[in-house]
Amino acid sequence: MKSYRTHIMLCAGTGCVSNGSFKVKDALEREIQKHGLQDEVGVVMTGCNGFCAQGPVAVIKPDEIFYQFLSVDDIPHLVEEHFLKGRPVEKLMYIPPSEKAPVPKMGDIGFFGKQRLIALRNRGMIDPEVIDEYIARGGYSALVKALTKMKPRQVIEEIKQSGLRGRGGAGFPTGRKWELVAAAKGDKKYLVCNADEGDPGAFMDRSIIESDPHSILEGMVIGARATGASHGYVYIRHEYPLAHKRLIKAIAQAREYGLLGKDILGEGLDFDISIQQGAGAFVCGEETSLIASLQGDAPEPRVRPPFPAEHGVWGAPTNINNVETWANVPEIINKGAKWFAGIGTETSKGTKVFSVVGKVENTGLVEVPMGITLKEIVFDIGGGIPKGKKFKAVQTGGPSGGCIPASLLDLPIDYEKLAEVGSIMGSGGLIVMDEDTCMVDVARYFLEFLKDESCGKCTACREGIDVMHGILERICQGNGKEGDIEMLQELSEAVKDSSLCALGGTAPNPVLSTIQYFRDEYESHIKEKKCPAGVCKALITYTIDPEACKGCRLCAKNCPQDAITGEAKEPHIIDQDKCIKCGVCFDACKFDAVLVK
Repeated sequence: MKSYRTHIMLCAGTGCVSNGSFKVKDALEREIQKHGLQDEVGVVMTGCNGFCAQGPVAVIKPDEIFYQFLSVDDIPHLVEEHFLKGRPVEKLMYIPPSEKAPVPKMGDIGFFGKQRLIALRNRGMIDPEVIDEYIARGGYSALVKALTKMKPRQVIEEIKQSGLRGRGGAGFPTGRKWELVAAAKGDKKYLVCNADEGDPGAFMDRSIIESDPHSILEGMVIGARATGASHGYVYIRHEYPLAHKRLIKAIAQAREYGLLGKDILGEGLDFDISIQQGAGAFVCGEETSLIASLQGDAPEPRVRPPFPAEHGVWGAPTNINNVETWANVPEIINKGAKWFAGIGTETSKGTKVFSVVGKVENTGLVEVPMGITLKEIVFDIGGGIPKGKKFKAVQTGGPSGGCIPASLLDLPIDYEKLAEVGSIMGSGGLIVMDEDTCMVDVARYFLEFLKDESCGKCTACREGIDVMHGILERICQGNGKEGDIEMLQELSEAVKDSSLCALGGTAPNPVLSTIQYFRDEYESHIKEKKCPAGVCKALITYTIDPEACKGCRLCAKNCPQDAITGEAKEPHIIDQDKCIKCGVCFDACKFDAVLVK
């Protein structure tokens, strides 16, 4: 491989690719060639850097300069200034909210400050499509150790002692799962990697595969050594084309290097991996539904026991872990159970990958130690709430998670603490909400998603979620009535207790948590017919403050219904009969003259 004095590590995760990072790469290579720097400056297309909202992003090695929002037009100036004249370009650097001075180095940016990378250890450091780069950073050394220096039982014990719990949602101890499959009787055993994350706003598994596909493959081969499995499947959603492409390439490379297939590394282990694409059904997050889909059947859960460890894919003993869980395995084998168990809390060891989205300055993908507080994620890493708004709540665990209020911002994040306050860890979705968020509408939105995603097999989930959603719709439309809150609570408990799988079992969380912490908003909707956040259209009215209005006519020009009248430089008026409550006038006004009542 060619040696360069400097490398441009350009993000080629889905977010940056959608914003043109491949075009930026072409422009960089043209300019580098134009200035005769092709033997000094190399361009490496990495996986997701994590700071997704700033993309395309690039980190210059070895000086660690971080550039954001790169475009093709920026490249001639960037190459000339940075690589010819040695002058980093400040206008392309990150500037923290409410500050004026740029932060040149990636390590000094608050977003990266409290992260600790294990599953994402190679994030932004390698070309995910080149196996040699993975190996150069210690890749597959854990597999060599597991095959040549450890017996299967020792591998399982190492994972058990580490305290690694499944990162897909339930948090079941990974080593115990492996132990059950290893002890199960059967000539054929299977491993499955669940890469079918279906939470709105979640992209943890996708990013790990895009950034470091070999970490998942290595983890699975180690799992095969431990459990006696002879074949593995990666079940990945069809909506992840870039991750799918890189996974195909990684599997081909691993086979070529003798790291998959027959007699791996000459140590007698036969194990190969296939890819199965899913159609994006949220219910496939449940193990038995995923197995049904993988076999070509309707994705519906079945009664357990028997559990997949006894009766899984094609009726054989099967172990299922998600992408993040598999990615942790090589590091645990390499560095030891004690090292991993030394990170996190008493009951939740290691780190957790979260997608941080919503009403927060810095959105993206983060990996943090278990036990970090919500406040540290939202304000230290996330940079706080935009536009000076107040923090209101954060939902953890995806659509089935609970909404945690500002009074609990100091809550340490682990499986037990989240359960205590009515939420779940889930796969790691974290949605931040500000003062302009209506919590009744939030519950309605997530129930609508879960209603559509229910497979419909069991009555409690199929009918219960639909009825709950109908009540929430009615409340948001101003037709709520006394007893609705109590009915929602009663239905929630019935759905939780009677549903066949975790989709129904956790579906009431958004409702119960918002009632618990934001009951006053429900009561305002029902008793006063008002939406305090000004979100529910049926319960709000847009008016113009005549004292604040400057008569700039921006609201009138943007109104799609011609509902606003008034002379230039004179206060305007909204015709309530024409107003459709779209909020365009509110967004267009620069003088805070449009009021929501």
